Amino acid sequence: MQRHQHTEVQQGEHGQRRVTGVNNPARKALQKKAKKGFRGYPMATVAFYGPTDQQATKLVVSILVREDAEPEPMRKWFSEADLRKDPEILGEAVAFIRGHEARSVAMLERIIGCPHEEGVDYPDGEACPECPFWKSLDRWTGDVIQ
Repeated sequence: MQRHQHTEVQQGEHGQRRVTGVNNPARKALQKKAKKGFRGYPMATVAFYGPTDQQATKLVVSILVREDAEPEPMRKWFSEADLRKDPEILGEAVAFIRGHEARSVAMLERIIGCPHEEGVDYPDGEACPECPFWKSLDRWTGDVIQ
């Protein structure tokens, strides 16, 4: 018997769209852990990035061992397809989090910005030339920046 994933897109309060209703055990595990809120350190942070708010082509998971610690270790995944729908990669992310015994998970459901890194892929203080979609948006609120 073959299992099919059901994907539904909903409009967020700031106009951003988010993918919901995906029948994916790894995604559900991440969502469940994140919904529990802060339960102490180590804490995992999970962030999705993409060229627009419609497709996550980069996933970054980092571990904070204490409040003032640098995010280390950190693992990144890249894909041309939407990583939020990839059960294999999400399973690897869950395994990474479990392997580092994270007690808490902080995760936003939406894509929070461009997958390219300022100062690495393009100069500091400039907008990414590859992702014009994010140039005029606040990545945290989705509001248009004047």
